[in-house]
Amino acid sequence: MRSDIDYDNMSSLEIWLSDISEDSATRVAAAVLIISGSLLGTIFGILAISANPAEILSGTLVSDDDYADINGIVNSALIDNNTGGEPIEGVRLTLLNDDGTVTGKEAFTDQSGRFQIQEVPRHSFILFASLENNISVRLFMIPGDHAQIPITMMPGDDELVTEIDWRGDSNLSQAATLATIIAILTLISGLFGIRGGYEVLYGKSYKKAWWFSFIGLWSRGGLFIGPLLILIGMALSSLTKHQFIANEINIE
Repeated sequence: MRSDIDYDNMSSLEIWLSDISEDSATRVAAAVLIISGSLLGTIFGILAISANPAEILSGTLVSDDDYADINGIVNSALIDNNTGGEPIEGVRLTLLNDDGTVTGKEAFTDQSGRFQIQEVPRHSFILFASLENNISVRLFMIPGDHAQIPITMMPGDDELVTEIDWRGDSNLSQAATLATIIAILTLISGLFGIRGGYEVLYGKSYKKAWWFSFIGLWSRGGLFIGPLLILIGMALSSLTKHQFIANEINIE
């Protein structure tokens, strides 16, 4: 124990914290936690970069880029801001060729209003949504161009048809670019966190260790698992900051 501390006026918890702050094993444990949490983020970043963002966003991981899954949800139309806006079960989704001929592929919405048509060639199709006592919807689209296809059904004569053209209106490329940027930032943050863990392990610079570890928090390894490990490691390292060779700053 340190001789310059008045243990008589300290609680048992304070004494325990003081004791572990003197043990180099506490700093090593902090380093292991920070490196582990940051390593999770680094792995997640590498996996996100190596995967095809367009396939992830479209909800399919098929190996052939000429095919994609069609995913979507059907909701009832909002009427007078009081009724509607709820998922509809049992809507029939029929996939048609551009000339209106059937493709043999169709699906029905589940209780949550969602549907999926798997492995569709990536060229122009018509997605026809129909339900009794609702106006039908004819949607011109290209599979894979949109991550999710929202369809709104309006009450009315089911012989009537609303046409919507989504061809050439894809936002998937922008979303894929954003996903790639986030993945790269996740990887970089994880690497910074690992560097911070090594600063703690060797007890070099507390200032560098704190800031590198803080950046590592944004690697989001395992969503909350990685940041939690890093936070615990940072808390332990703050207890042992007097063990660092260069303790330039006192960060609260």
